[in-house]
Parts: sequence; structure tokens; C-alpha cells
Amino acid sequence: MKNKKIFSQLHQLWRHLNRLRQLQFFLVLTLMIITAITEVISLGAVIPFLGVLIAPDKVFSQPIVFDIAQSFGILSAEQLLLPITVLFITAIFLANFTRVLLLWITTKLSFMTGADLSFEVYSRTLHQPYIVHLERNSSEVITGILNKVGGVVFNILLPALTFISALILLVMVITALMVIDPVITSMTVIGFGSTYVLTTILTRKKILNNGDRIAYETTMLHKALQEGLGGIREVLLDGTQQLYCDIYRKADLPLRKAQASNIFISSSPKFAMEAIGVSLIAIIAYTFSQQQGGITAVIPTLGAIALGAQRLLPALQNCYHSWSIIAGSRAFLFDALLLLEQPISKDASNTITARMDFKKSIRLDSISFRYNKDTPWVLKNLNLEINKGERIGFVGKTGSGKSTSLDLIMGLLEPTTGKVIIDGKPLKGVEQHKWRKNIAHVPQSIFLIDSSMAENIAFGVPKELIDIKLVQDAAKQAQISEFIESQPNGYDLQVGERGVRLSGGQRQRIGIARALYKKANVLMFDEATSALDDATEKAVLDAIEKLDRDITVLFIAHRLTTLRNCDRIIELKDGLVLNDERYEKMLELSPSFRSIRETPSKSAKILK
Repeated sequence: MKNKKIFSQLHQLWRHLNRLRQLQFFLVLTLMIITAITEVISLGAVIPFLGVLIAPDKVFSQPIVFDIAQSFGILSAEQLLLPITVLFITAIFLANFTRVLLLWITTKLSFMTGADLSFEVYSRTLHQPYIVHLERNSSEVITGILNKVGGVVFNILLPALTFISALILLVMVITALMVIDPVITSMTVIGFGSTYVLTTILTRKKILNNGDRIAYETTMLHKALQEGLGGIREVLLDGTQQLYCDIYRKADLPLRKAQASNIFISSSPKFAMEAIGVSLIAIIAYTFSQQQGGITAVIPTLGAIALGAQRLLPALQNCYHSWSIIAGSRAFLFDALLLLEQPISKDASNTITARMDFKKSIRLDSISFRYNKDTPWVLKNLNLEINKGERIGFVGKTGSGKSTSLDLIMGLLEPTTGKVIIDGKPLKGVEQHKWRKNIAHVPQSIFLIDSSMAENIAFGVPKELIDIKLVQDAAKQAQISEFIESQPNGYDLQVGERGVRLSGGQRQRIGIARALYKKANVLMFDEATSALDDATEKAVLDAIEKLDRDITVLFIAHRLTTLRNCDRIIELKDGLVLNDERYEKMLELSPSFRSIRETPSKSAKILK
């Protein structure tokens, strides 16, 4: 797609606009034509205005002028001067008013369209399957949404509208000048046009290369920012500020050079054209002065040509400048189109509020999974059944498939082969989205938004709809209420970006409170208590144990205390179930499980 012609890419972009926007663009096209017509009217008004100033009797004697003047009660050439002056001024103001109106409408329409496209990209990105997000670099996605879709407004839509408007004006002005003097107009158009065509041919490759460089270095710039600031603790500890400054500089400098080059290439021809235009007017004036009657006889025509050239040059420059911006931004357009054309399933795009009715069991039927064809199998023919209300622990070495199994059960990943079956129904399509409504997940690393405690616990719920009583109950069960209520702002306490003002244990307890607020009937804890001290972990686990036995709870843990109350403990090895027994039986059967018993908790290590 990157090698497609720019018009083909613009057509792809057009297909992503809704019908209202497309209609608005057609209306803008109509306004462009009206604006061009008013420009021609103002151009045509120069001839009678200058003619009346220089030779009013000659103008008044023209049959058409005489008849129109008589109909308005004008009986002499002197009386003609005021209405012609008013008409000329009116034409000039009308032309400039329509130009300002066109500028306002095209600018507003471009930015409103940019908002539509940005929203569509963000929506499509959020609706991508979980595995797509795992394979992506977040810097590239953020850059695409913020910069490259935004660049479509500044570097594609606005220049495209400017190009079309300038092209329409060129056609109108050239047509009017052809009527006035076809020879001089033809020479002018050929001279100016050939100069711009030659400039386009000579600079096209440079502009395209600069565009590719700008798109690439913009992504690298965001990557450097995100990595340097995202790992600021390690950067400060290791003193690696200069390393990230160098990475930033290596991306920023080529980006600025490419931007400067494109701006110079797109803007510089107008200075040469202005010099050529003024010279041309001088030559025409000299030529006319040598003819019979002198310069006075041709001043009206010369004035019209001069005003036409004054309209023609900016229009030509706008066409060239707009083309160069669009050509230099093809890489931005390419990346934006990739994001706009992300496929989303019909089920994913529908808002689903109903939960699946979960009554009996979750079954993994001959599940095998790998992330793509180039990666090893994570799970191999896994068979497992979990009854509703059970407390299940998952153990195993790193890479044994514990977290992947939970992702499959949650419906975030789809099996490469086999099926996830809920109450006898395969987990697919709409049912997959309904099933997720049943689940609350507490990972080892809790994502917190830069907002209040209440908004973090009721994550994803609009502030005005938060049930503060439910927030308080969830916080109490998660053993975080005492800390929150001891703060001056209570549940309005701001946690800071990614929860930097909280300890690791406090962040994890907020994550647990978030899961409990959701009132889900399947809770999943992936190393969720690893940052808690023994006493807090015990209190949290006791609270979980007291939950309704209709709630199914799945744990991934490396601490014995976390698993003691489980109904079953499933040990995975190399993507297969090695053992599936109660806690006491696992102590007898599994040497690797017994080794967990010997691993001191985090708090115990600290006490030592």
C-alpha cells in the first residue's frame, strides 16, 4: 500500500469518512467554485473601473454601458464614476469575504474530520484482540494515534482542500484572462506552469525521502521519550540520562532537518515566481507603451492582467505548496490508513452489557496454544475442568503456561487448537464478550490511572455513576480502607501517575478492591498478593475465603500460604497438567510444590 499513488491513498481515506462529512466536503467544493467566481468578478470589475477613471466618455459611449446606465437614471459619464467605484469596492469585499468564509469552513471541517478519524483509530485499536496488543510496540500505536492521524489533518486534508481551491481559482482566472488577452495569458501560464512542473520533477524524490524520514523519526522520538521517562527510577539509579539524551538527539536532529528541508522546498519557488511576475508586467507595460496610443489606452487591460497575475501567482504557489506537503506526508497517510483499516469483528464493535449465565463449569478441551507459528507451543493438548465455586491454585515453573491458561479462560486469547467450553457451550463470538463480564482479574503489576482512589477502585465506571458504598466495602475487604480513610482527602486522594505515590502493597490491594467492586463471579489472582506482607495477605485471603461459594476463584502463586485454602492445586509443566490434587496430596506427590513451602515470603526475607 505504501507504494500506491497518492490519489489512491486519498481515495482510501475518503472511504473512511462518514456520509455527513462527505456531503460537507461536496458543499465546500461548491463554496470553492463560488469563491473563484467572485474572484473573477473582482478581476473583471477592474477594467470598467480604470476605464471610467481614465476615459469616462469612452466607457459611457459603449452601447451596453449606455443602456444599463439609462435604466438606472444615469445621464452622463461623470455620474457613472460613483456607481462604478461602489461596484468595484463591493466586488473586492465580496471576493475577500468568500475567501475568509472558505478558509474558516475548510479549517473547521478538516479538524472535525481529524477528530472523526482519530476516534475511529482509537476505537479500532481498543477493539483489537489481546494477542494483537501483545505483539505491538505501544510507542508506535501512540505515535500513530496522536501524531500521524493528527498529521493527516495538517498535512493531507488541509493541503488537499487548499490544492482543490487553488486549482479551481486557477482555471477561473486563466479563463477570464484568456478573454482579456489570450496571447499574453498563454505565455504567462506556460512560463509559470513549466517552472513549477520542472521544480516538482526535481524535488519529488527529495520530498518523498524526507517524508519517510519524518514518519520514522517521529516514532523513534516517542519511543525514546516513553522509555526514558517510563523507566525514570532506573535511569536515575544507573545514571544513564546521557544514553537516553543521545537516543533522543539521534532521532530529533534528522527529524528537524527533514522538516526544514521540506518547508524550504515547498516555500522557496514563490520568490522566483514573484520576480518573474513583476518582470513580466514590466515587459508588457513597455510593449504596450511602444504601440499607437501609448500606455494610457491600455491601462484598463494592463490593470486587469496585473490583478490577474496577482491572483494567479498565489494560486500556483498554493497548488505546488499543497502538493509538496501531501507528497512529503505520504508515510503519515500510509501509517494512518493502516490504523484506520484495522479489522474488528462485528461482535467486538457491538456494546455488550449482558453477562453470560454461568452455572456449572469451565472446561479446557484439548487446548494447544502458541502465540504465532514462529514461537514454541505454550500449552499442548491441555484438558482441565473447573467447577463453579471452586478455589483453584495454579503452580509451575516460569513458562509452564499458568498465565496463558488464565488468559484463555478469560477469553482474552483464543486456542490455536481445542476449545474453551463454558457450561457446555464453546466460548466464541458474542458469548466470549458476555463471558468476560463475569471475570475480574488481579495481575501482579496493577495499572492505576492518575485519579482518585474511588475512581481507581471503580475502574472504568464514570465518576458520577460510582457507588461509593460499594467502593468502601471492596476497600475494606481488600484491607486498604484503613489507609484510605486515614488520608485528608479519603477516597478522593489522588494516586499520581501509575500510582507512584503508593507502595507496591497498596497498589496491589487497590487492584484486589477493584476486582471485588466489580462483583464478578469469577476472580483471577495472578501473583496478586506477592507484594503483601504475611499479615495483610492473610487478611485479604480470609476475606476472599468468606466470599459467596458461588464465586469461582483462581490463583497463580509461588507462596504456600496463598494456596492453603484451595480446593485443588493444578501443577503445570511444559504446557501439560502434571498434577491435579488437594493441597495435602500435592505436598506428598510434588517435589517442586514442596519447594514452595521452603521459599520464605517477601516479608520474612526482609525480617531476616
